[in-house]
Amino acid sequence: MITLNLPEFPFKLRTVGQSKQIFDALRRKYVALTPEEWVRQHFISFLITDKKYPASYISVERGLKINTLQKRTDIVVHDRSGKPWMIVECKSPDVEISEETFYQAGRYNIGLQVSYLVLTNGLSHFCMRLRQQETVFEDDLPVFGV
Repeated sequence: MITLNLPEFPFKLRTVGQSKQIFDALRRKYVALTPEEWVRQHFISFLITDKKYPASYISVERGLKINTLQKRTDIVVHDRSGKPWMIVECKSPDVEISEETFYQAGRYNIGLQVSYLVLTNGLSHFCMRLRQQETVFEDDLPVFGV
């Protein structure tokens, strides 16, 4: 897999038939190793190991309903009260973070009303703080719980 603009982590990988898999410690199972999953697993490990976000406050591929459509967020970080606090939308490294990516994450936020949106393709990362009608791009991710 491609080297990302994130720290390297010792992942558990395996091959089943023709399929490569990576162990997702949060879901406690092996999942298909796609380029997007490679980014997701790196970003989860980055949140837990480097940023010290508690693993128990992170959910992966959480389902949510937007109007009549069923969608899944890549990563949701909850605050200490259990309320969604941050959405992380992961893309494959070959997918450019575009205006449409921002809109997609914004649509997910309609139902969750988080304080932060993060977009990453493993090479480029964007963090936005949301307050009422104001969106502010941050240089770094917030300290957990702030």
